[in-house]
Amino acid sequence: MPIKSTNPGVSDSGDAGIPPLDRNRLIGGGFDPDDDSGEYSLRPKRLTEYIGQRKIKENLGIAMAAAKLRSESLDHLLLHGPPGLGKTSLANVISNEMGANLRATSGPAIERPGDLVAILTNLDENAVLFIDEIHRLNKLAEEFLYPAMEDFEMDVVIGRGPSARTVKVPLPRFTLIGATTRPGLLANPLRDRFGLQMNFEFYTPADLQQIITRSAEILKVPIDTAGAAEISRRARGTPRIANRLLKRVRDFAQVRADGEITQEVADAALKLQGVDEIGLDEFDRRFLMTLIEKFDGGPAGVETIAATLQEERDTIEDVYEPYLMMLGFLNRTPRGRIATRGAYEHLGVPYRPKEGPSLF
Repeated sequence: MPIKSTNPGVSDSGDAGIPPLDRNRLIGGGFDPDDDSGEYSLRPKRLTEYIGQRKIKENLGIAMAAAKLRSESLDHLLLHGPPGLGKTSLANVISNEMGANLRATSGPAIERPGDLVAILTNLDENAVLFIDEIHRLNKLAEEFLYPAMEDFEMDVVIGRGPSARTVKVPLPRFTLIGATTRPGLLANPLRDRFGLQMNFEFYTPADLQQIITRSAEILKVPIDTAGAAEISRRARGTPRIANRLLKRVRDFAQVRADGEITQEVADAALKLQGVDEIGLDEFDRRFLMTLIEKFDGGPAGVETIAATLQEERDTIEDVYEPYLMMLGFLNRTPRGRIATRGAYEHLGVPYRPKEGPSLF
C-alpha cells in the first residue's frame, strides 16, 4: 500500500499540523503511562512472558523456586542498568510469581525517615516493596533500612531528651527490590545487604522484535515481520523505547497508510520522527556534532557539554551516553568525553585523528 503524501492537518515536512516532538516520550528514559494503560497494558505478568535478559531470568527463576520450597520470602534484589530495560516490569513479575502484594514507591518520594517507617510497618507478610531510583533515597531514611532488611525490625526512638528510649519494632518479612540507573551512588552498607544483584543489559534486535510483535498483538495493530524488525533496529536496545516507537508508527500507519505496519511504513514514520537507521535521534546527533565541532572531538568534560547543549548532566549520563558507548561512538575517559572514529563516519564528517605528543 503506497504511503499517502498528503493528509488534512499533516504536512510532508512534519512542521505543520504535527505536535512538537516530545523527547521524553519518544526516546527518553522516563516512565511511559501508556505502558500500563488498563486492558492494553504492555507489561508482562509472568516470567514466561518476560522477553530477554536470559541470565537474569534463569537465576531469578531458581531463587524464586527455592524460596517457594522453603515457604520464605525472596531475598532482597538490586536491579541496575540504563532506564527502560524492564526493571519495574520485573518487579511486577516477581510479585505475581511469588503471590505477594506489591508496594511501589521511589527514592525521591521518601523525604523523611517517618515516610519509610509508615511504609514498612504497613506491609503484609512476604510483601514486595519496590523502590525505584533507590540511589536518591534520603540518607537518614536509608539508615532505617539496614535493620529492616537484615533483621526485619526497626529501631524507633520514643520521647526526647534524657527520657528518650529506643524501641525495636518487629516488621513482617518482606522482599525489597531496589532499582537504580547509577549503582555506584549507593552506599556500600546498603548495596551489601542485597542478596541478589542483577545487571540489565541492552536487548538484542531479535529480542526487541519479539517484544514489538507481542505489543502489536495486545494493541491489535497489524504488523509484518519486516516492519517489526525495522522498529527493533531503531529502538536503542530498549523495550520501553521500542513500545513508544511502535505507537508512533501505528499512528503514522493509520493516517498515512492502510493501518498495517510494513518495513516501508515503519521507515517513513521513524524518519519523520528524526530517528535514523540505528536509533539515533536529533539530540544524539547534536551531541556528537557538538563534541566534534566545538571540542575538536574531545576530550571534553560532561558539565561543559551539558551546559553547551542546555541539558541536565544526569540525563546525558543516564539516557544518551550508554547507548552511544555501546555503539562505540563515544568514550568516557578521566579527561572527558571523546568521539570515536565510528561517530565521525556515521555523521559523514572527515575523521581527524589527533597527533600524539612529539618525542623530539
